[in-house]
Amino acid sequence: MSVYLAEFIGTAILLYFGNSINAATSLKFSYAKDSGWIITTIGWGLAVTFGIYAVGEISGAHLNPAVTASLAIAGELEWNLVPGYIIAQVFGAMFGAFLTWIQYLPHWGKTEDQATKLGVFCTSGAIDQKGSNLVSEMLGTMVLIFGLLMIGANEFTEGLNPLVVGGLIAIIGMAQGGSTGYAINPARDFGPRLMHFLLPIKGKGDSNWSYSWIPIAGPIIGGGTGAGLYYLAFKDGTHLLGWISIFLCAAAIVYALIEEYKK
Repeated sequence: MSVYLAEFIGTAILLYFGNSINAATSLKFSYAKDSGWIITTIGWGLAVTFGIYAVGEISGAHLNPAVTASLAIAGELEWNLVPGYIIAQVFGAMFGAFLTWIQYLPHWGKTEDQATKLGVFCTSGAIDQKGSNLVSEMLGTMVLIFGLLMIGANEFTEGLNPLVVGGLIAIIGMAQGGSTGYAINPARDFGPRLMHFLLPIKGKGDSNWSYSWIPIAGPIIGGGTGAGLYYLAFKDGTHLLGWISIFLCAAAIVYALIEEYKK
Protein backbone atom coordinates (compact mmCIF):
# COMPACT_ATOMS: atom_id res chain seq x y z
CA MET A 1 0.00 0.00 0.00
CA SER A 2 1.28 3.49 -0.80
CA VAL A 3 1.83 5.92 2.06
CA TYR A 4 -0.78 8.23 0.51
CA LEU A 5 -3.50 5.57 0.43
CA ALA A 6 -2.57 4.69 4.02
CA GLU A 7 -3.01 8.32 5.09
CA PHE A 8 -6.37 8.45 3.30
CA ILE A 9 -7.61 5.32 5.08
CA GLY A 10 -6.25 6.28 8.49
CA THR A 11 -7.71 9.79 8.35
CA ALA A 12 -11.05 8.45 7.11
CA ILE A 13 -11.17 6.12 10.12
CA LEU A 14 -10.32 9.01 12.44
CA LEU A 15 -13.03 11.28 11.05
CA TYR A 16 -15.70 8.63 10.71
CA PHE A 17 -15.30 7.80 14.40
CA GLY A 18 -14.72 11.41 15.48
CA ASN A 19 -17.54 13.10 13.57
CA SER A 20 -19.86 10.25 14.53
CA ILE A 21 -19.05 10.82 18.19
CA ASN A 22 -20.03 14.47 17.69
CA ALA A 23 -23.24 13.39 15.96
CA ALA A 24 -24.08 10.80 18.61
CA THR A 25 -23.70 13.26 21.47
CA SER A 26 -25.51 16.21 19.87
CA LEU A 27 -28.13 15.24 17.27
CA LYS A 28 -31.75 14.82 18.32
CA PHE A 29 -33.08 11.32 19.00
CA SER A 30 -29.59 9.86 19.32
CA TYR A 31 -29.41 7.50 22.30
CA ALA A 32 -26.09 9.13 23.23
CA LYS A 33 -27.33 12.73 23.12
CA ASP A 34 -25.98 14.97 25.88
CA SER A 35 -23.58 12.30 27.13
CA GLY A 36 -20.97 14.98 27.58
CA TRP A 37 -17.49 16.29 26.93
CA ILE A 38 -15.71 13.39 28.61
CA ILE A 39 -17.27 10.96 26.12
CA THR A 40 -16.27 13.28 23.29
CA THR A 41 -12.63 13.62 24.33
CA ILE A 42 -12.10 9.94 25.13
CA GLY A 43 -13.87 9.00 21.90
CA TRP A 44 -11.65 11.25 19.79
CA GLY A 45 -8.58 9.85 21.54
CA LEU A 46 -9.66 6.30 20.68
CA ALA A 47 -10.46 7.40 17.11
CA VAL A 48 -6.85 8.53 16.73
CA THR A 49 -5.64 5.30 18.34
CA PHE A 50 -7.42 3.09 15.83
CA GLY A 51 -6.40 5.26 12.90
CA ILE A 52 -2.78 4.73 13.97
CA TYR A 53 -3.26 0.99 14.46
CA ALA A 54 -4.67 0.80 10.93
CA VAL A 55 -1.81 2.41 9.01
CA GLY A 56 0.98 3.31 11.40
CA GLU A 57 3.36 0.69 10.03
CA ILE A 58 2.83 1.95 6.47
CA SER A 59 2.86 5.75 6.55
CA GLY A 60 3.61 6.61 10.16
CA ALA A 61 -0.08 7.52 10.56
CA HIS A 62 0.28 11.29 10.64
CA LEU A 63 -3.47 11.73 9.89
CA ASN A 64 -2.89 15.46 10.33
CA PRO A 65 -1.23 18.08 8.08
CA ALA A 66 0.17 19.79 11.17
CA VAL A 67 2.00 16.59 12.13
CA THR A 68 3.28 16.16 8.57
CA ALA A 69 4.45 19.78 8.30
CA SER A 70 6.02 19.72 11.78
CA LEU A 71 8.03 16.59 11.01
CA ALA A 72 9.24 18.23 7.81
CA ILE A 73 10.18 21.39 9.73
CA ALA A 74 12.08 19.19 12.19
CA GLY A 75 13.93 17.53 9.32
CA GLU A 76 12.38 14.09 9.95
CA LEU A 77 10.31 13.96 6.74
CA GLU A 78 11.25 14.85 3.19
CA TRP A 79 9.42 17.95 1.96
CA ASN A 80 8.56 16.32 -1.36
CA LEU A 81 6.25 13.92 0.53
CA VAL A 82 4.34 16.70 2.31
CA PRO A 83 1.85 17.73 -0.45
CA GLY A 84 0.78 14.13 -1.13
CA TYR A 85 0.34 13.41 2.58
CA ILE A 86 -1.82 16.51 3.08
CA ILE A 87 -3.99 15.90 0.01
CA ALA A 88 -4.60 12.30 1.13
CA GLN A 89 -5.47 13.45 4.64
CA VAL A 90 -7.98 16.04 3.42
CA PHE A 91 -9.72 13.56 1.12
CA GLY A 92 -9.72 10.95 3.88
CA ALA A 93 -11.32 13.45 6.25
CA MET A 94 -13.95 14.25 3.65
CA PHE A 95 -14.79 10.58 3.19
CA GLY A 96 -15.01 9.99 6.94
CA ALA A 97 -17.39 12.95 7.26
CA PHE A 98 -19.49 11.57 4.40
CA LEU A 99 -19.84 8.26 6.24
CA THR A 100 -21.02 10.10 9.37
CA TRP A 101 -23.67 11.88 7.32
CA ILE A 102 -24.92 8.52 6.06
CA GLN A 103 -24.72 6.98 9.55
CA TYR A 104 -27.06 9.60 11.03
CA LEU A 105 -29.14 10.31 7.92
CA PRO A 106 -32.60 10.61 9.57
CA HIS A 107 -31.29 12.72 12.47
CA TRP A 108 -30.31 15.82 10.47
CA GLY A 109 -33.87 16.77 9.65
CA LYS A 110 -34.97 16.18 13.26
CA THR A 111 -32.31 18.54 14.61
CA GLU A 112 -33.38 22.15 14.15
CA ASP A 113 -30.31 23.97 15.44
CA GLN A 114 -27.94 24.82 12.58
CA ALA A 115 -24.91 25.33 14.86
CA THR A 116 -25.36 21.83 16.30
CA LYS A 117 -25.30 20.30 12.82
CA LEU A 118 -22.25 22.31 11.82
CA GLY A 119 -20.54 21.31 15.06
CA VAL A 120 -20.76 17.65 14.09
CA PHE A 121 -18.40 18.38 11.20
CA CYS A 122 -16.07 21.18 12.27
CA THR A 123 -15.01 23.54 15.02
CA SER A 124 -15.67 27.12 16.12
CA GLY A 125 -14.76 29.39 19.00
CA ALA A 126 -16.82 28.95 22.15
CA ILE A 127 -16.31 32.72 22.43
CA ASP A 128 -15.92 34.35 19.02
CA GLN A 129 -12.63 36.15 19.59
CA LYS A 130 -10.39 35.38 16.64
CA GLY A 131 -7.03 36.21 18.23
CA SER A 132 -7.67 34.01 21.24
CA ASN A 133 -9.22 31.29 19.08
CA LEU A 134 -6.07 31.24 16.94
CA VAL A 135 -3.83 31.04 20.00
CA SER A 136 -5.93 28.21 21.45
CA GLU A 137 -5.41 26.16 18.29
CA MET A 138 -1.71 27.03 18.26
CA LEU A 139 -1.12 26.01 21.86
CA GLY A 140 -3.14 22.82 21.57
CA THR A 141 -1.15 21.72 18.52
CA MET A 142 2.12 22.85 20.08
CA VAL A 143 1.45 20.49 23.00
CA LEU A 144 0.41 17.75 20.57
CA ILE A 145 3.63 17.88 18.54
CA PHE A 146 5.87 18.34 21.57
CA GLY A 147 4.11 15.38 23.18
CA LEU A 148 4.36 13.18 20.08
CA LEU A 149 8.10 13.81 19.84
CA MET A 150 8.50 12.99 23.54
CA ILE A 151 6.50 9.78 23.10
CA GLY A 152 8.66 8.85 20.12
CA ALA A 153 11.79 9.26 22.22
CA ASN A 154 10.63 6.53 24.64
CA GLU A 155 10.35 2.80 24.25
CA PHE A 156 7.02 1.12 24.93
CA THR A 157 5.90 -2.46 24.85
CA GLU A 158 5.22 -3.29 21.23
CA GLY A 159 1.81 -2.08 20.10
CA LEU A 160 1.15 0.35 22.96
CA ASN A 161 2.30 3.55 21.21
CA PRO A 162 -1.10 4.22 19.57
CA LEU A 163 -2.84 3.99 22.94
CA VAL A 164 -0.39 6.47 24.44
CA VAL A 165 -0.97 8.88 21.56
CA GLY A 166 -4.73 8.46 21.99
CA GLY A 167 -4.33 9.34 25.65
CA LEU A 168 -2.44 12.49 24.66
CA ILE A 169 -5.31 13.50 22.33
CA ALA A 170 -7.86 12.86 25.09
CA ILE A 171 -6.04 14.97 27.68
CA ILE A 172 -5.54 17.81 25.20
CA GLY A 173 -9.29 17.73 24.59
CA MET A 174 -10.12 17.71 28.29
CA ALA A 175 -7.65 20.45 29.20
CA GLN A 176 -7.55 22.71 26.15
CA GLY A 177 -10.47 21.77 23.93
CA GLY A 178 -13.16 23.80 25.66
CA SER A 179 -12.22 27.06 23.95
CA THR A 180 -12.38 26.04 20.28
CA GLY A 181 -13.29 22.34 20.16
CA TYR A 182 -9.60 21.51 19.58
CA ALA A 183 -9.32 20.91 15.86
CA ILE A 184 -5.48 20.73 16.24
CA ASN A 185 -5.62 19.28 12.72
CA PRO A 186 -6.35 21.27 9.53
CA ALA A 187 -7.66 18.22 7.63
CA ARG A 188 -9.95 17.27 10.53
CA ASP A 189 -11.64 20.67 10.24
CA PHE A 190 -11.39 21.63 6.56
CA GLY A 191 -12.40 18.28 5.02
CA PRO A 192 -15.61 17.88 7.06
CA ARG A 193 -16.41 21.59 6.76
CA LEU A 194 -16.23 21.22 2.99
CA MET A 195 -18.53 18.19 3.19
CA HIS A 196 -20.98 20.18 5.31
CA PHE A 197 -20.98 22.74 2.51
CA LEU A 198 -21.43 20.15 -0.25
CA LEU A 199 -23.81 17.60 1.26
CA PRO A 200 -27.62 18.01 1.11
CA ILE A 201 -28.02 18.25 4.89
CA LYS A 202 -31.52 19.34 5.86
CA GLY A 203 -31.61 22.83 7.37
CA LYS A 204 -27.85 23.04 7.66
CA GLY A 205 -27.25 26.80 7.34
CA ASP A 206 -23.88 28.21 6.32
CA SER A 207 -20.50 26.53 6.90
CA ASN A 208 -18.91 29.46 8.81
CA TRP A 209 -16.07 29.93 6.31
CA SER A 210 -15.01 33.15 8.03
CA TYR A 211 -13.68 30.99 10.88
CA SER A 212 -12.18 28.24 8.72
CA TRP A 213 -8.67 29.75 8.45
CA ILE A 214 -8.11 29.47 12.23
CA PRO A 215 -8.06 25.64 12.46
CA ILE A 216 -5.71 25.66 9.46
CA ALA A 217 -3.21 28.39 10.37
CA GLY A 218 -3.27 27.74 14.13
CA PRO A 219 -2.27 24.06 13.99
CA ILE A 220 0.39 24.61 11.31
CA ILE A 221 2.09 27.42 13.26
CA GLY A 222 1.56 25.71 16.62
CA GLY A 223 2.89 22.41 15.31
CA GLY A 224 6.00 24.10 13.97
CA THR A 225 6.42 25.81 17.34
CA GLY A 226 6.13 22.50 19.19
CA ALA A 227 8.74 20.89 16.94
CA GLY A 228 11.01 23.92 17.22
CA LEU A 229 10.81 24.02 21.02
CA TYR A 230 11.39 20.27 21.30
CA TYR A 231 14.55 20.43 19.23
CA LEU A 232 15.76 23.47 21.15
CA ALA A 233 15.22 21.70 24.48
CA PHE A 234 16.32 18.14 23.68
CA LYS A 235 18.43 18.26 20.53
CA ASP A 236 21.06 20.56 19.05
CA GLY A 237 18.81 23.45 18.03
CA THR A 238 16.05 24.02 15.49
CA HIS A 239 15.77 24.98 11.85
CA LEU A 240 14.82 28.39 10.45
CA LEU A 241 11.19 27.36 9.98
CA GLY A 242 11.06 26.34 13.62
CA TRP A 243 12.22 29.81 14.65
CA ILE A 244 9.68 31.43 12.31
CA SER A 245 6.89 29.33 13.85
CA ILE A 246 7.98 30.29 17.37
CA PHE A 247 8.02 33.98 16.41
CA LEU A 248 4.57 33.81 14.79
CA CYS A 249 3.14 31.99 17.82
CA ALA A 250 4.57 34.63 20.17
CA ALA A 251 3.18 37.43 17.97
CA ALA A 252 -0.27 35.82 17.98
CA ILE A 253 -0.20 35.60 21.79
CA VAL A 254 0.64 39.31 22.02
CA TYR A 255 -2.20 40.12 19.61
CA ALA A 256 -4.65 38.01 21.65
CA LEU A 257 -3.64 39.81 24.83
CA ILE A 258 -4.16 43.20 23.16
CA GLU A 259 -7.51 42.03 21.77
CA GLU A 260 -8.67 40.92 25.22
CA TYR A 261 -7.40 44.11 26.86
CA LYS A 262 -9.33 46.29 24.38
CA LYS A 263 -12.55 44.42 25.21
